[in-house]
Amino acid sequence: QVQLVESGGGLVQAGESLRLSCAASGSIGSINVMAWYRQAPGKQRELVARINSGGNSNYADSVKGRFSISRDNAKNSVYLQMNSLIPEDTAVYYCAGLGPGVIWGQGTQVTVSS
Repeated sequence: QVQLVESGGGLVQAGESLRLSCAASGSIGSINVMAWYRQAPGKQRELVARINSGGNSNYADSVKGRFSISRDNAKNSVYLQMNSLIPEDTAVYYCAGLGPGVIWGQGTQVTVSS
């Protein structure tokens, strides 16, 4: 089974940017939908963005216009470009491969200070 490993998290100030990467141990070409989720302390995990094999993407309202998801099937990687970060974006960010079943990464911490 494909394993996912996230990287790129860290501590930034409000208004700054981060780029998260998700590297797969195998091909993601057969995984129709790749996604980024996040979970803040005391809150449920929520969908941030997803992209299908055709390159079509969807975003949570809270990140529209600030975040951008992309995938590179040749590199077996998915990315999340996060701009204009705000403290409310603080969370553990998880990469996921959707269907059939769900493959989760281990998560990477993003902390945005005000």
